[in-house]
Amino acid sequence: MDTINQVFSLFRINYHNQYHAAFGDVTVLNQAKRLWKETLAPFTSDQILRGAKLVIEHNEYLPTLHAMLEACERTLVTEGVPTVMDAYREAANAPSPKNAQSWSHPAVYLAGKKTGWHNLSTLDEARSYPMFAQAYRELVKRVLAGEELVIDRPPALEHKTGPVLTRDAIAEQLQELKNLLE
Repeated sequence: MDTINQVFSLFRINYHNQYHAAFGDVTVLNQAKRLWKETLAPFTSDQILRGAKLVIEHNEYLPTLHAMLEACERTLVTEGVPTVMDAYREAANAPSPKNAQSWSHPAVYLAGKKTGWHNLSTLDEARSYPMFAQAYRELVKRVLAGEELVIDRPPALEHKTGPVLTRDAIAEQLQELKNLLE
């Protein structure tokens, strides 16, 4: 809760009038803090504070929880996890076979797979993006919890070499095939 208290202190300083209008009642303030703590739980204290600073730098109005969540997600870029929109574009534009591609992060592939490659390629962005974003955010939460995501790669084809045939052996096998067709 210390991190959330720090965030709300930053907001009180930077958005003074808006902050007091929104959280003038202690009960409302405590409810908001609990909600923010639950929603931002997957993120580290450092990521939450960096997200708060990003919001303050780019918004002149008191941010919503959604804006704060997106700001915390943007801090993940430094850790190799693309933003939701970048991940969506990567998944939607990836060629097939999907599991053989070089992905920026396994969460991108797995979110695309969960959303459905057909949905990503046929539905418009207004319908496919929310589905992808939900799947991607769930996977990012798992990554933040320490889970290592793995892409199910296709097995490599075996290189089978048969015996080297002579011209006579090839002609004999060819004749056997012709006989089967007659």
